[in-house]
Amino acid sequence: MMRGLKRATVAVRREDGTIATFHEELNYARRSLLESLPMVRGVLLLWDSLNLGIRALNVSAAASLPAEERPSEGESAGGVAISLLFAFIVFFALPLIIANALTYVGVDNFSVIVIENVFQLVIFIVYLLLVGRIPEIQRVYGYHGAEHKAINAYEAGLPLDVPNVSRQTLIHPRCGTSFLLVVMVISIPIFAIFQDQTLLIKIASRIVLIPVIAGLSYELLRITATNYHRAWVRWLVAPSLALQRLTTREPDDAMVAVAIAALLPVLAADKVLPDSYDTTLGMGIDTPTTGFKVVDEPGASA
Repeated sequence: MMRGLKRATVAVRREDGTIATFHEELNYARRSLLESLPMVRGVLLLWDSLNLGIRALNVSAAASLPAEERPSEGESAGGVAISLLFAFIVFFALPLIIANALTYVGVDNFSVIVIENVFQLVIFIVYLLLVGRIPEIQRVYGYHGAEHKAINAYEAGLPLDVPNVSRQTLIHPRCGTSFLLVVMVISIPIFAIFQDQTLLIKIASRIVLIPVIAGLSYELLRITATNYHRAWVRWLVAPSLALQRLTTREPDDAMVAVAIAALLPVLAADKVLPDSYDTTLGMGIDTPTTGFKVVDEPGASA
């Protein structure tokens, strides 16, 4: 999936080798308003992206799976809710409970906070390594890498074709994987405020303060992405960029073609491609279950 200012596009490789593209026009004025609200914008935009992502998953499943295997909207929403609960328990509550036990053997409070975040990072990395061994997830990571390569090619001013895109790096400074590492680092001084409280209050603080930490992390990512051309910024964000190696794989040409098919309509809607491209998008038909519009791009198969 690619998202611009005015359009989001999902591209799906069908069993017959063609690429189906699904478009949803976005509320540009609303997004511009959100972008003008420091701190708050990070949380609101993340929630907006999650909402869009769920719909994108539904439309992707509808295009690539047989009818009897497609999840309903309720099943998809339930799956997301369970995933968020699992993530909180494994990546927040479990490290907290383990680290909190160290207070009973004389470990000082700040060290406990650091140890908690080290546990979080270790669990996160082990989780990525384990799921990365699943063949289906390896393909997901390949498509993730293709997305990065396509965006890097565009930002470098190169023609968006398979050879140019394939030569790009897998790393991108605005990746969500880097965002997760920033969240873990920022949470250290914030959660230290509650270190003298009971375990129940500590757990509650993790729930309540997640939006605050997400907002701070988003602002930091915006600053580093804007100043990525500076050597000291690249050195500062090197650990978070290195973490992207765990969630990306080198894509094949077919994956790269799908990423390009998703990116081009987004750029056309934002008027950063020649207007002539926009006339090739076709009429399309409305899907009954999502706000996306289905369009088969001419020449999209590869």
